[in-house]
Order: sequence, then C-alpha cells, then structure tokens
Amino acid sequence: MKSKEKQWEKLKTYVLLHGILLIYSFTMVGSKMASSYPLMSLPFLFLYGLVLGSLCIYALLWQQVLKNLPLTMAYGNKAVTVVWGLIWGRLLFEEKIHGFQIAGSIVIMIGIVMMAGEEK
Repeated sequence: MKSKEKQWEKLKTYVLLHGILLIYSFTMVGSKMASSYPLMSLPFLFLYGLVLGSLCIYALLWQQVLKNLPLTMAYGNKAVTVVWGLIWGRLLFEEKIHGFQIAGSIVIMIGIVMMAGEEK
C-alpha cells in the first residue's frame, strides 16, 4: 500500500512541477506582448506587472517542488518551457514552427522521459 501512496505523491509532484513550468512559460508570452507597446505606457506596465507577478508565483511554487525532487530532475524538466514557447508562439503570435524546432522538441521530450525513467 505504501508503494501506491509513494507513486501517487510522486505523480502529484510531477504534475505540480509541470503546472509551475506552464506558469513560467506564460511569462514569455507576457514579455512578448508587452514589447509591442511603448515603454512605460499603461498596457506595457500592466503586462509587465503580470509577468512579474507570475514570476513571483513561479518562484514560490518552485521552492516547494525542490523540497520533493532532486535538483537534477527539477532542472531537467525545465527544458519543457522551450516546447511551451513554441506552442505559445504558434497559437498566440502565428509564428512558424520549422522542422528543426520540432526535432529539438522531440529530443527534449525524450530526454525528460528518459530522466524520469532513470529515477526509478
């Protein structure tokens, strides 16, 4: 029974980790959106305020994840933000995704899966 509970806790930690990394990826979106407005304009300040708020939430939650995961595992998973950046770029800014970017994303995902499997 303890094995099931331990697996459940680990799964919750990984879900939390990737939720936090999703929040972190939104900071890229907010930064790009803010860059389209003049410096110190109201929309710029609002968007950058959202970015800073998101970074504060990310930093606080990141510390909680580090309590339950080895540093190598936590930072190894952080590479998924590159994949999120590609997705947000395509969906929100209509940026083109090229073959090498897709290949790089696949390599990142394989690496994350391999790291998670290695931990077992």
